[in-house]
Amino acid sequence: MGRNLQSEGSSERSGGRLRPVDLARGHGLSTQAVRNYEEAGILPAAGRTPHGYRTYTSLHAGALRAFLALVPGHGHQTATSIMRAVNEGAAEEAFRLIDESHAQLLDDRRTLQAVERALRDLEPAGASGPRPTAMPETGGTFIGPLAGKLGIRPATLRKWERAGLVHPRRDPQTGYRVYDEADVRDARLAHQLRRGGYLLEQIAPLIAQVRSAGGLEPLEAALRDWHGRLSARGRAMLAGAAELETYLRERGPARA
Repeated sequence: MGRNLQSEGSSERSGGRLRPVDLARGHGLSTQAVRNYEEAGILPAAGRTPHGYRTYTSLHAGALRAFLALVPGHGHQTATSIMRAVNEGAAEEAFRLIDESHAQLLDDRRTLQAVERALRDLEPAGASGPRPTAMPETGGTFIGPLAGKLGIRPATLRKWERAGLVHPRRDPQTGYRVYDEADVRDARLAHQLRRGGYLLEQIAPLIAQVRSAGGLEPLEAALRDWHGRLSARGRAMLAGAAELETYLRERGPARA
C-alpha cells in the first residue's frame, strides 16, 4: 500500500500515467468508485491504452482531490455539479453553484440567529399553563394561515402535531384546529430547528422540556452543536475552494 501511494506521488510529479487502482488507493476508494466518478463527469475523461485500459494523470488526481474536498462543505450532489461544470469548461456555472452554497450557509446562520432571538423572547412561563377552552379575544390562528406564514404545507403542521411538537386545540363549533400564541411559538421554533437540520424526534423532547421547565436550558446544547456544525461547513468550504483553485490552475486558463 505504501509503495502504491509513493508510486502515485512520483507519477503525479513527473506527469506520468496512473492506473485506476493507483488513483483509487491513493484516496481510499475502490476502482469502481473512480470509474463511477469519471462517468458522472467528476473526473475528466480518461485516456486509453492500445488495449482499451483506462489511464489517468495528475490532472485526474487533482480533480478527485477537489471533489472529495468539496463534498463536506457543499454536499455530494452540489460537489458533483461543480466538478461537472468545471470539466465541461463552464467555470462560471461552477462559481454560481458555489455562491449558492455560501448563500445557503449564510441563510442558515441567519436562521440560527433568528432561533436564538426567538428563544430570548420566550416568556419564562412558556406554554406550561392551562390552555384556554375557547378562542381568545386576542385571537388565534387556523392551520392554513399559520402554514402560509411559515412557508410550509398544512400537512407538515399536522405531522408536527402527531410528533408532539404542537398541540392545537379544536374549535368547539367547527372542530377546526386553533393555534394559540404558544402553539405559534412552538411551530416557529420547530420550523427553525428543522431548517437547522434537526429531526422531529430530536425536536419534540426539546420543545417539551422548554414547555415543562419554563426555561431554555434544554436548547443550549443543541444551539452550541448547531453553531459548531455551521462553523465546520464554513471551514470545509474553504478547504474545498483551495483544492478547486489548485485544480483550475492545473487545467490552465484556456480550460478554466
